[in-house]
Amino acid sequence: MLWACILLPQLALDSVLRGRDDPQAPLVLLSGPAQRRVLQAVNPAARALGLRAGQSLSTAQALASSFTCVEHDPAAVEQLQQLLAAWAYQFSSQVSLHYPRTVLLEVESSLGLFGPWPLFEARLRKELGELGLRHRIVLASNPVAARMLANAHDGLALNDAQATRAALAQMPVDRIGLPVEAATALSRMGLRDLGQVLGLPRDTLARRFAASVQVHLDRLLGLRPMALACYRPPDRFEARLELNFDVESHQALLFPLRRLIADLAAFLASRDGGVQRFTLHLEHARGVATPVVVGLLAAEREAGMLFELARGRLEQLSLPAPVRSVRLVADDLPAFVPQPGELFNARPQQQQGWEQLRERLRARLGDESVRAVQAFADHRPECAWQAAGGAPPLARAPGGPPRPGWLLAEPQALAPEGLRLLAGPERIESGWWDGGDVRRDYYLVETPAGQRGWAYRPLGEGGPLWLQGWFA
Repeated sequence: MLWACILLPQLALDSVLRGRDDPQAPLVLLSGPAQRRVLQAVNPAARALGLRAGQSLSTAQALASSFTCVEHDPAAVEQLQQLLAAWAYQFSSQVSLHYPRTVLLEVESSLGLFGPWPLFEARLRKELGELGLRHRIVLASNPVAARMLANAHDGLALNDAQATRAALAQMPVDRIGLPVEAATALSRMGLRDLGQVLGLPRDTLARRFAASVQVHLDRLLGLRPMALACYRPPDRFEARLELNFDVESHQALLFPLRRLIADLAAFLASRDGGVQRFTLHLEHARGVATPVVVGLLAAEREAGMLFELARGRLEQLSLPAPVRSVRLVADDLPAFVPQPGELFNARPQQQQGWEQLRERLRARLGDESVRAVQAFADHRPECAWQAAGGAPPLARAPGGPPRPGWLLAEPQALAPEGLRLLAGPERIESGWWDGGDVRRDYYLVETPAGQRGWAYRPLGEGGPLWLQGWFA
């Protein structure tokens, strides 16, 4: 087996920066008690000001004043790590969060689907970059070795156990995951790397160190398997994003909305599913949150389309109060069936599928303004269709007589001058059971202007023909 380790050394800091529209501005994460606030992490702009992780807040304020302080939120970091596990699940069925700030995934069984490792690795890095996360990636023959090698390497790819052991032999003893006291004792014995440690007799190590040290070394070399709890994606998506300040305009909400939608799309890709309904909760300083419901007629998962639909709903809303945070909740997650497309599509950027156009119109005009239509078992033209709700439209059975695509709201009398009868009559007698009895003879007609319509004359009556619909 081959295991990839994705180490996220700045996960806590990245969880904050990815939610800000000014990630290049100086920013620090704070932790510690109120009496002694400490800088837990700093971004590059803050480091350029002389700030360092581990400094006290008072020292940092003495060095510089133009930086932003954000409280470290372990819950937000855990939520982001769960999202990363969901994202990685699209590449492998064996994903583990055994180590903090780390995603382990078994990739040997996925290489046939995603290509050789260099292409697979490039895709992982590209998508992690789009998620706004700094990372290191190492490939090794077992998960423990991959994790420990990531402490000192990035981009290392070891395809067998022998190469993995050779790389591990050069690792410093304080970088291979041993307890601090064991690593210190080995260093005092003059042992600097793992290769020197492995050169000692096994029984000597067993007498000097606890059994857990030998167990860890065996797992590191792949001699003893390690039981990993594998991730399983949940059936619900929820994410929340705190804003930098009170937001009073729709435009300022677009950046956090785009980030939340991107996270939702990554989650949906991991489940190989789609979303048919999700809700944005705009949370205010006081009072209840304002919900923005986005419903679709069919499951979708493309981030750009979901963002456009949410933006269309959001722009119709009048904000009752400034927004402090945005929460996205998606419970309706059905299976996703991609729509068939053309094999040769010369200008895809200039075309938009009917499903995408339909959903954008519903977002802009409202749910009741755009409806699907389905056939109904009734011979009367005005009763032969009905709104289909969320179901796909039903086509009329082939082989029947022609029917117009556009029915008029009310029939209109046709002037007889220049009118041509092309076909007919077709008699329709129906509706006696519901009080809407009709008895009509229908004709296919052509006007002097060349338009073709469907017109009728009540049975047994004279007078003009009544136009009921137009053919395309």
